[in-house]
Amino acid sequence: MTDEQQAGRDRPTLLWTATLVWAAAGVAAFTWLDWVLASFVVIVGTTGLAMAFAARNWDQHATYEEREAARARRRKEKWERGAAARARDRARWEAHQARQAQRAPDG
Repeated sequence: MTDEQQAGRDRPTLLWTATLVWAAAGVAAFTWLDWVLASFVVIVGTTGLAMAFAARNWDQHATYEEREAARARRRKEKWERGAAARARDRARWEAHQARQAQRAPDG
């Protein structure tokens, strides 16, 4: 197992541990401090914990090349799904052009 995989596996454990420690610190803050100061401490700590939760998989995203390859694949599939409609439109256009050529006066 690589260090990155091990670090990725340890992050949820670390996050849950930090949440439990922060819950205990919040209770202690309200026990020992004035409620206004304790509220400030709890709000700041909860904000930091929420940011850590939001950033837990920040580095586990697709690269630009992977995203572009996926977009290209979806565009190709969409293009292939519309091939029959384009063939019908082309046949209608060619038939229209043939009718127009027959109607045109020789000149």
